[in-house]
Amino acid sequence: MNKKKNNIIASVKIVVLSILFISYIGPMGFVLMNSFKSNKDIILNPLGIFGNLNIKNYIDAAEKMKYVSAFGNSLLITVLSVGLIILTASMAAYIFCRKKWAINNFMFYAMIAAMILPFQALMIPLVSIYGGQLNILNKWTLIYMYIGFGAPLAVFMYHGFIKGIPLELEEAAQIDGASSIRVFTSIIWPILRPITLTITILDVLWIWNDFLLPSLILVEAKDRTLPLSTFYFYGTYSVDLGLMMAGLVLTITPVLILYLFLQKYILEGVVQGAIK
Repeated sequence: MNKKKNNIIASVKIVVLSILFISYIGPMGFVLMNSFKSNKDIILNPLGIFGNLNIKNYIDAAEKMKYVSAFGNSLLITVLSVGLIILTASMAAYIFCRKKWAINNFMFYAMIAAMILPFQALMIPLVSIYGGQLNILNKWTLIYMYIGFGAPLAVFMYHGFIKGIPLELEEAAQIDGASSIRVFTSIIWPILRPITLTITILDVLWIWNDFLLPSLILVEAKDRTLPLSTFYFYGTYSVDLGLMMAGLVLTITPVLILYLFLQKYILEGVVQGAIK
């Protein structure tokens, strides 16, 4: 009886997981399938698998969206933003956790409170100040803003992880004459590897795919990122669906490849972070 019950439960799980898998993978399959079709074929038969499949959409999309330039902008902004978030947040979290300064609690809880503020409440004042008054709306300003918006969550995650590291490790190094910087770089930083990988992939996915903030900050065409370049396939009265979907595939492919290579470490980081 128990065996029959277990088989029924296993079958139900398989059915539910299959439905969830199709639900998640369906939109991506739809975009990939139609990225090889002409605009006419997509309108007439959007769910059709077969047809006049060719790679012309990808060639035209890469040319019109200036893929190399947009890819370079996205890569520069993502790498610098994520790198500086990791650097500043890990150091700040270490100081908040280990230094018993009076101001530390205030600063830590202020950063946690900053996570509650939605970006939509700040975007108009930010654009008004940095654009109207300072006139510095460019990719360097965007990187600066990403650091500001991304640091609070990273500090929170690092802080929880560092609290689980035995203090004796640092005290032993300090007895041997190691400075605070040496203790952090030689002892703490290697231990932070799992949580660092987790924060890295979360921030890469966020910054690489972000559309709203770059659309407000990047006013010059030469600074456009991949999501912004894809958006310009929309016309005032029409849209080329084939080029747009090819552009979407070109945009998400790099970060998808990165995720596939790092998924082992991401899961490792999540598990170890939970244990900590």
